[in-house]
Amino acid sequence: MSRIGNKTITIPAGVEVTISEGNEVTVKGPKGTLTRQFDSRMTIEQSGSEVTVRRPNDEKHVKQLHGTTRALIHNMVVGVSEGFKKELQITGVGYRAEAKNNVLTLNMGFSHPVIINVEEGLKVETPKRDQIVVTGIDKQRVGELAANIRAVRKPEPYKGKGIAYKDEHIRRKEGKKAA
Repeated sequence: MSRIGNKTITIPAGVEVTISEGNEVTVKGPKGTLTRQFDSRMTIEQSGSEVTVRRPNDEKHVKQLHGTTRALIHNMVVGVSEGFKKELQITGVGYRAEAKNNVLTLNMGFSHPVIINVEEGLKVETPKRDQIVVTGIDKQRVGELAANIRAVRKPEPYKGKGIAYKDEHIRRKEGKKAA
């Protein structure tokens, strides 16, 4: 079941992985440091520039935990070496975004601007008025902030107006027909 869990994680140059008591994994790299506590049933071993995750038995929930543990450690390694990025696209007349000093201001057709405070460790840029780029080293936090920004005004199916991910396909509806 867990083919992902059986893969080894290759550590790139410049990244340091430390495994301490109680399965606490710390990954240091050029972009920052991430620490996470994992289930004590998993055996996390480091040999040279590879990390492997082993499971104690073949029960279903242990297999699921095995794959999840490996994926989370891999995301930590990728995050501190390359980082993660989510791009959002704004569609609609008068809709725009502006990022200043860890504050994102969205004008989305409401009677007031929507203000989103950006957490420390994440970065939000607006290269154009209709584009938002969220970057950071923690994949979960980057995705969560991007989802919260998108939730301000989800793309509607008739004209496609709203905030959508860059590669997202919006299913369009036809609307009313003229008589």
